[in-house]
Order: sequence, then C-alpha cells, then structure tokens
Amino acid sequence: FHSLNRDMTLTEFKFIWYMEYSHRMWGRVVGLAYILPAAYFWRKGWLSRPMKGCVLALCGLVCFQGLLGWYMVKSGLEEKPDSYDIPRVSQYRLAAHLGSALVLYSASLWTGLSLLLPRHRLPETHQLLRLRQFAHGTTALVFLTALSGAFVAGLDAGLVYNSFPKMGERWIPDDLLAFSPMLKNIFENPTTVQFDHRILGIASITAVTALYLYSRRIPLPRRTRMAVTSLLAVACMQ
Repeated sequence: FHSLNRDMTLTEFKFIWYMEYSHRMWGRVVGLAYILPAAYFWRKGWLSRPMKGCVLALCGLVCFQGLLGWYMVKSGLEEKPDSYDIPRVSQYRLAAHLGSALVLYSASLWTGLSLLLPRHRLPETHQLLRLRQFAHGTTALVFLTALSGAFVAGLDAGLVYNSFPKMGERWIPDDLLAFSPMLKNIFENPTTVQFDHRILGIASITAVTALYLYSRRIPLPRRTRMAVTSLLAVACMQ
C-alpha cells in the first residue's frame, strides 16, 4: 500500500482480503474432511495396516500443503527496501505450493479409485508395458507443465507476450537468455518462463494425443479406454 497502491479503497482491499480468507477457510475444511473421518475409521478398526500408512501420508500431505501456503504468502509480505515493483509471492514457493497440491489431489484420487474399483488383471504384453511407460512419462510431462505455469503466474510472465504461435515478431525472442548465469533464465526471466511453458504445453498435448492413438492399437478394458479418451478431451479443452 505504501509503495504502490495508495489509491486503493477499503472496498477494493476487502475484495482481495476475502479471496485470501475464503481460500484459507476452504483449505481448513479440506483438512478436516481428511483428518476427522480418518480418525473415526482408525478408531473403529476399519483400516488395514497398509491403508493406515496411506491415510497417515495423505493427512501429512494436507498439513504440509497448509504450511507451504503460509510460507508462500509470507514471501509476498516481506519488505524489499530496494524494490518498488508490484508485490508478489516467490515463484519458487508458488510452484512448490501448486506441486504439492497436485500430488495430494492425485494421491487422493488414486487411493479412492483403488478402493472403489477392482484392478484389472491384464496379460503383461510388450504393448501394455509400453503403454504404461508412455502413460507415466506423459504424467510427468503434464506435471512439469503445470509447475511451469506457476512460474508464469509468479512472475506475471503471461503479460510479456500476447501473440501465438510467435512471441512478438519472432519464433525465438531476443531476450530469451538475457540473464546470467544462463540457468537463472529458466526460473527468473519472464520471457524464458513463458517460452518454456508454451513449449511444455505443446509437448503435453502432443504426448496425450500420441498416447491416445497408441492405446487404440491395444485391446483394453472399456474403463481404460474411457479414461484415455477423457484425457485427450480434457487436454484439448485445456
């Protein structure tokens, strides 16, 4: 407020305050939705030994996610006496917060589906092993693309270039490697961060499409086919 937003009204402040407050309250509700039923099921003796370890890991991830959120917000409130730039949270902490949320969500979904749906017993053919490896690689690529999006958000890198597929008048912008050392560009140069996110996004949609086409050549259960088709549809929408 002192450095940049002296004209902010109380109504405008309340808007961003309630956004943050709602996010925190929702996070606490999520935490209670994990911990209270887990404690109840544990006390009733309904959890097997492996499931107890899984439940502890998920509850630990929930608490860790909240801690990371506090650590991220804290970076946006630190005094920077030499800078009068727009106050923003650390892109590193934002990526960590988003990444842990994705891990928590994926682990929760995987655990739930494992309990609700019986696992298919399929013959371990060469094609099926290749498909599984391809799916794992695509998962890693999509996860990396999402993390790169956190760096775009943290640096406001989406505001640097607003044309596609070119960035301005060029395919490869002049300031792509403007920072030194070179590795610093990947995490702190807004142009490079946006460029990387574009490349990773294109690579992700290409990988998902290839995964879908490859899956069509293999006899798969209906549920698996629906999952792969849904993945392609969501990737195209994204």
